[in-house]
Amino acid sequence: MAAKVEIYTWSRCPFCMRAKGLLDKKGVKYSEYCIDGDESARSQMKKRANGRSSVPQIFIDDRHIGGCDDLYDLDSAGELEPLL
Repeated sequence: MAAKVEIYTWSRCPFCMRAKGLLDKKGVKYSEYCIDGDESARSQMKKRANGRSSVPQIFIDDRHIGGCDDLYDLDSAGELEPLL
């Protein structure tokens, strides 16, 4: 069964685009929550991300992965594939 992947983004965020690019390259289906100007959604993301307010914030099976650099670090360490 495929993992549930969620990503909170801003529409013009280069880090968001880069993170989505990696997921797309791997053929991962994900739910994207574009929170441009939506303070309620940003607050929800912040609560889920243990106070982190930058985007993107990425979750795999409800586990907080972190942002773009965290995603790439997991991939470089060979730890991303097992989560997916």
